Amino acid sequence: MPEILILNGPNLNLLGEREPEIYGRTTLADIEDMCADTAAEAGLGVRCIQSNHEGGLIDAVHAARHSTIGAIINAGAYTHTSLALHDALKSYDHPIIEVHLSNPHAREAVRHHSYLSPVAAAVIAGAGAQGYVHAVEILIDHLTNAKARL
Repeated sequence: MPEILILNGPNLNLLGEREPEIYGRTTLADIEDMCADTAAEAGLGVRCIQSNHEGGLIDAVHAARHSTIGAIINAGAYTHTSLALHDALKSYDHPIIEVHLSNPHAREAVRHHSYLSPVAAAVIAGAGAQGYVHAVEILIDHLTNAKARL
């Protein structure tokens, strides 16, 4: 079964506990289950990886380059700081959807710039946990339309 990569960065392992007024009470495991259910409806599997380390995220992208067909990424704070993660994603030759639980543009100015957006086919922000489900749906649409163009 073809897989999509769902990559989560630092502190997202604490979803449901850390700052629920910003990030909600849904856990990362809940989000992964929601994504798996949505992907399964389209005949796809998911490979979920979370790392609090920049190098772990980069290694995950490199490892998935030839074994997955699309990616969803919430890089957490690395969104705003990691040119290295940007470069790794540039080497990933499949559609990428960038996700943020909150709206970074409504938060501190340091969060207004994303190093990942230039390599993303779409960006979803401020939709909470449901944003991940939308990302899976958008990724499926991108993959379906790419096949139709061939």
